[in-house]
Amino acid sequence: MPGRFIQKSPLTDKARQRLRAIQEFTQLGSGYQLAMRDMEIRGVGNLLGAEQSGQMDAIGFDLYMDLLEEAIAEIRGQEIPKVEDTQVDLNLTAFVPNDYIPDLEQKMGPYRSLASASSKVELMQIAADLSDRYGPIPHATEQLVRMLELKLVAKAAGFSRIKPEGKQHVVMETPMEEPAWKMLSEKLPSHLKSRFVYGGGKVVVRGLGVLKPEKQLESLTEWLGYLQGAIAEPLAS
Repeated sequence: MPGRFIQKSPLTDKARQRLRAIQEFTQLGSGYQLAMRDMEIRGVGNLLGAEQSGQMDAIGFDLYMDLLEEAIAEIRGQEIPKVEDTQVDLNLTAFVPNDYIPDLEQKMGPYRSLASASSKVELMQIAADLSDRYGPIPHATEQLVRMLELKLVAKAAGFSRIKPEGKQHVVMETPMEEPAWKMLSEKLPSHLKSRFVYGGGKVVVRGLGVLKPEKQLESLTEWLGYLQGAIAEPLAS
């Protein structure tokens, strides 16, 4: 029986490049290099989307990977950082006076309850319980409740410490990156945006330091409250 002949078709340029790459990376441990070279030859497209072919050919492998790293870094930078606690160092008188709850052991109960509250609703309920049991809440204890409310809002927004800076400003320290702050600050009313200035590791609230500490506390609680919508959005996306 006569032999059967197989028609040879010419190799494409990409096929030749892939064969050459196999020859170049035949040594032990070269699988990663070969995979990278193969991606460079045929293109891997949009790694984060539905399209998976060819876009790398247009811009080159190195530039594509640089752009990909920048995109990933920007996405990560939009995350709101988690902080263990928020320290508030405003010059406030915030405590439970002895003439309100004289017994030390009884006083520790409200302190523990207030410190463990996880929402404004819980704080208000604890304050109402104190009022029912011991009478009208003194001003210093009201300040304590409001300070703890600020701590909750600031912690959720990724701020680890709030303190005065000089005589004019208040600083909010944070591990937050600038893309995340830009996202949060979009929720601020337009007349407030210029008062908040982001710098590495902190946000300066300009001019707030000239107000009395009680007004600083009230203003920060209100202003940081505007950010709550932005805090929830990344979690839902």
